[in-house]
Amino acid sequence: QVQLVESGGGLVQPGGSLRLSCAASGFIFSAYVMSWYRQAPGKERELVATVSTINSVTYYADSVKGRFMISRDNAKKTVYLQMNSLKPEDTAVYYCSVLRRSLRDWGQGTQVTVSS
Repeated sequence: QVQLVESGGGLVQPGGSLRLSCAASGFIFSAYVMSWYRQAPGKERELVATVSTINSVTYYADSVKGRFMISRDNAKKTVYLQMNSLKPEDTAVYYCSVLRRSLRDWGQGTQVTVSS
């Protein structure tokens, strides 16, 4: 059974940083592309960043490019999202996700709030 457990969210001031982690189990972690999504109140869930199986290829939404960095540690079966220069518009629930055999699995999400 696939499990994705996010951690690291919280309240941070504008300009601050947070590092999210997602611990995975129940599938061959190193074989799959991993992604972070987010959903702000009243908005649709959006893709934030994606990392290929061996950190060689990454994708970022334009809104986070240059501020966020996605990475993975296949030995620890964990994917990270380093978030710098945070803005109030980054406030959302952040979800870890994996697409396997046309089915997308999600974690429970971790709340990130950027406010002074």
